[in-house]
Amino acid sequence: MAEKLNTKVKIMLRVTPGIDTHTHKYIQTGQVDSKFGISIHKVPDFMKEVLSKKHLIYDGLHCHLGSQIFDLSPYVLAVREMVKLIKKIKSLSGIDSTNLDLGGGLGVKYLESDTPPSIEYFVNLMVDTLENEAIKNDIPRPKILIEPGRSIIGEAGITIYTIGAIKEITGLKKYLIVDGGMTDNPRPILYDAKYEAVILDKIDTTPQEILTIAGKCCESGDILIKDLKLPLAALGDLLVVFSTGAYHYSMSSNYNGLPRPAVVLVNNGKSGLMVQRETYADLVKNDTIPEWF
Repeated sequence: MAEKLNTKVKIMLRVTPGIDTHTHKYIQTGQVDSKFGISIHKVPDFMKEVLSKKHLIYDGLHCHLGSQIFDLSPYVLAVREMVKLIKKIKSLSGIDSTNLDLGGGLGVKYLESDTPPSIEYFVNLMVDTLENEAIKNDIPRPKILIEPGRSIIGEAGITIYTIGAIKEITGLKKYLIVDGGMTDNPRPILYDAKYEAVILDKIDTTPQEILTIAGKCCESGDILIKDLKLPLAALGDLLVVFSTGAYHYSMSSNYNGLPRPAVVLVNNGKSGLMVQRETYADLVKNDTIPEWF
């Protein structure tokens, strides 16, 4: 494309460093058998092809270990492996890797028991580790880039559902069925993600029941939360699910023909729409019938 447009573009190479992380297997991305990136041992040979392209400018390396990571030791290992690779590229090709993007993945607090590291601690650890490894390997320290999206916005969002039905199976289970589900939050059915929630006007009321929060889609797997302790709930109660600021609306769908909900910004006592609620008209606005049919 760059050649066709007769321009030069900067590129970074995504590398698979071969490091496992302690997170759900579906959101691990840095392990040896990952579909992402170039295997770290193949990068030196791949660099020859990159440098042979006159429309490409090599601008550094990128790796991403996964998502929702609490244990930072894999990041330290990744920095060490990436610095070794940078040194090897320098010795073979004579060029410096000016940027090192360490990706994202820093976890956030979904449950009361979660203890994610702070962004400050994470950044200081990465800077110190890279500084030490650069000195040890006698290379110029590259500029560090990170992608901390979830750790910035995740805990800033909540989702508010209305309880539309209550189903109790005597001696087995009690469901609270809400007006949303896997269409606005597919993470539980995809990753078995865990959440906590409260009933809005009963936050200070002592929990009395262990409940299952179910969505309204025609899937048995449309379960948002299992074994949630709550006070006695009633139809029409508002259920607030915490830490839904990331990977929720962006992963939402219109499955079962359901419109997406509105997104509201609340700040310093003010509120306003950020995303309008979809309508059924929105769902069919792109539909068409071929003239020949």
